[in-house]
Amino acid sequence: MSSEDEIIMTEETDASERVLLLKGAAFLATAASAGMIAGFGSTLALAKKRSPGWFNKGVVASAAVPESGASLALRALGWGSLFAWGGVGLLGAAVWKLLDVHSFSEFRHKMATFFPSIKSNSTASSEPLDWDSMIAPKPK
Repeated sequence: MSSEDEIIMTEETDASERVLLLKGAAFLATAASAGMIAGFGSTLALAKKRSPGWFNKGVVASAAVPESGASLALRALGWGSLFAWGGVGLLGAAVWKLLDVHSFSEFRHKMATFFPSIKSNSTASSEPLDWDSMIAPKPK
């Protein structure tokens, strides 16, 4: 194999890793958004079910209540989302810096040294799982 072939193969693997990374980011963003919408919707439905009178009073602003419940809830959702995303980002950045990694593949390899590997068996066996072999440290 010539060095030109190796460069082409490296570029192809880099491109496939980028596509895989983008697919993973899209999946995580979709799952997080779906969870936030489902949580907000179910909380709103529960509040309306428990006290429909108070819920209807909170829909429109009045003299007694200067801010509608819906705008208050949306403001709280915005701040909560900001804190949640910021906290996870800060936690991720802290772990990234503590591990002293410079790429996602390096991060994956570093995490593989900390956590036990899960061996995949192509055939399902009826015998019980040997947990000692599953959590045994990797040989160096």
